[in-house]
Amino acid sequence: MVDNMRFEKDSMGELEVPSKAYYGGNTRRAELNFPISKLRLGRSFIKAIAQVKLSAAITNKELGTLENNIANAIIDAAKKVIDGYYDDQFVVDVFQTGSGTSTNMNANEVISNIAIESLGGLLGSRDPVHPNDHVNKGQSSNDVIPTTIHVAAAVSINEKLIPSLEILEKSLETKSKEFWNIVKTGRTHLQDATPIRLGQEFLGYAGQIKLAISRAKKALDELKILALGGTAVGTGIGMHPKFSQGVIKELSKMTNIDFSETDNHFQAQSTIDAVVTASGEIKSIAVSMMKIANDIRWLGSGPRAGIGEISLPEVQPGSSIMPGKVNPVIAESVTMVCAQVIGNDATVTIAGQSGNFELNVMMPVAAHNLLESIDLLSSSSSNFAQQCIDGLEATDKGPNMVMQGLAICTALAPIVGYDSAAKIAHIASETGKTIKEVTILETDLDEKQIDSILEPLSMTEPKE
Repeated sequence: MVDNMRFEKDSMGELEVPSKAYYGGNTRRAELNFPISKLRLGRSFIKAIAQVKLSAAITNKELGTLENNIANAIIDAAKKVIDGYYDDQFVVDVFQTGSGTSTNMNANEVISNIAIESLGGLLGSRDPVHPNDHVNKGQSSNDVIPTTIHVAAAVSINEKLIPSLEILEKSLETKSKEFWNIVKTGRTHLQDATPIRLGQEFLGYAGQIKLAISRAKKALDELKILALGGTAVGTGIGMHPKFSQGVIKELSKMTNIDFSETDNHFQAQSTIDAVVTASGEIKSIAVSMMKIANDIRWLGSGPRAGIGEISLPEVQPGSSIMPGKVNPVIAESVTMVCAQVIGNDATVTIAGQSGNFELNVMMPVAAHNLLESIDLLSSSSSNFAQQCIDGLEATDKGPNMVMQGLAICTALAPIVGYDSAAKIAHIASETGKTIKEVTILETDLDEKQIDSILEPLSMTEPKE
């Protein structure tokens, strides 16, 4: 020990490691080699890689390929990492070796040293629990890292994203029912269109989120297939024939997700196609949410000089200079999240193109971006529901403007013909009169007939 540092030896020689660190020499080299950013693979990834190591130790113990005392120490250590006690020991930058080998070794070394300490050994001694020979037994970074990405993303989708989207869907469905009898002017091309129920607009939003949930489930299905078992290049070299089957069985029990082993390890390790596909589904969800959030912003614009058909909950002052101004801040935060997710997907797409022969070499950044996207949408969708959608109220501005609109002349077209209806709309536009007023002047229809034809609610449903 020198100045709170310890010396460790690895295959490349000797180097100093902080004396109290649970990571070791391999991790330290990566820490020094990649001083790129402050980005680190987060909690969901750390938990997932520890679950892989725990499942591996359990399986190796059952197969008799690890001594019981070594396996038990690894099992106990991995559980502590799963529970989050050692997150600060995962110090490798996201922008590192493309296989994620540095992060795999970070996990191996932390779990090894926790186990060594529990058995009375010295940190960094690699005795009696070796990070490669014991913690990494039957594994390679090349199958552990893609497996970990799949497990972490699948669990996050299953436990966070889908439940959060279900909260948002329920909120939108509730508002659809609440607003069902409120008729307003529809809009296409940002121009007035035929009447629509405010509840029908919200039914459309709820439908988007319903489909978003199905897309999240499709992403989950893609991620359920794991690369574990291919080791270095897909051949399974250095692995017990029953190892991967046992590990995946354990992972399924731990996560309540029915993971399975790929039937083509050469595909599963040379590509991250499933990650690209999952990211694409997540991006689609972001696109849907951005549309909804922007519509909410526009519908609530004003309150006097905008559309103002709904009022949004007032959650904070909107201006440092204009007293009383309130902004649609929750919806704005949603749009920023969606922009980030769309950008993340572009990075994942590029990462997916970076598979060379038997290995993809952008796995860490793909992992970071996919997991960040899932986390952001999970938090944002439930927050959108609770802080904004649940508190929306309809104003009388929408209903009051329906009969002022020109597009209601569409209902006249089947009666008087398209050209006559278009003429009525032009006259109304030029004179400022309503469609009803012009129709009385330009047709032989009596007022009762006109009122029946132009009744707004009747325009929101198909007529028999």
